[in-house]
Amino acid sequence: MSIARSHPASRAASHRRGLPAGRLGSWITWGCVAFFLFNLAALILSVVVNSFGTSWFAGWLPQGFTTAWYSDAWSEFALGEVLQTTLAVTLAVVALSLLLGVPAAYALARRDFPGKRVVLLLLLLPVLLPPITYGIPLATVLYKFHLAGTMTGVVAANLVPALPFVVLVMTPFVEQIDTNVESAARMCGARTRQVFTRVLVPLLLPGILAAGILVLVRTVAMFELTFLVADADSQTLIVALYSAAFTPGIRAAQAIDAMAVIYMALSAVLLIIALVFVNPTQIVTQVREATAE
Repeated sequence: MSIARSHPASRAASHRRGLPAGRLGSWITWGCVAFFLFNLAALILSVVVNSFGTSWFAGWLPQGFTTAWYSDAWSEFALGEVLQTTLAVTLAVVALSLLLGVPAAYALARRDFPGKRVVLLLLLLPVLLPPITYGIPLATVLYKFHLAGTMTGVVAANLVPALPFVVLVMTPFVEQIDTNVESAARMCGARTRQVFTRVLVPLLLPGILAAGILVLVRTVAMFELTFLVADADSQTLIVALYSAAFTPGIRAAQAIDAMAVIYMALSAVLLIIALVFVNPTQIVTQVREATAE
């Protein structure tokens, strides 16, 4: 009887002894996260402050502030042409990836055919592999066909990782639509093209917007593939920023930081818009399910 009475008490005591350790682990975890966020914010803030500073050699703040570095960066690095090229490349990649990716997602969601898992695995390879692993062979092929250094080559290179993103985002949207809706449309006399354009596309519009914005963010941030196939007339903003920072020549650090701030602001705006329309957890779930098969 004494053993039976002491057993719950000892278990409760061990639970009380383990509680501070759990709280200590939580505090350590949150402390590490706060330390990381603090350093990241300090790094970004230093770039932003330096982009407005006249000179900054000592002290917590520059000796003066000016916005002239942004105009200098705009003229020195031809940011107007670079932004036009970035816009043209991203819009072309978004349009082509949606045009090809939405029907592919519909086929994968609705049809069972031999080799379906192989096709899905091939679509997922650009997501699972680092871009540099297939970027060099891809650039070699584009150079062989004289497409590297052109807008067509840059768009073709960025389509390789963009299509899997569209398929991953659109597949769950297609699966959520009841097949009876399509059957009812066909019973009313609608053909396949009419079912797709008048019934499915309006229902898939949120997914199409999410996929398009996601591809837009991905293309603006894609450095490896664009760097391997672009030249001075077809480089996007991120490649132009790398060239300004690391190519030989004397350039003001404040002008380069101003260019970096422009890139960070553009990426942040696109990322916020993307998070409004797409759930990253949904994409991760799709990748896990596809790889598990």
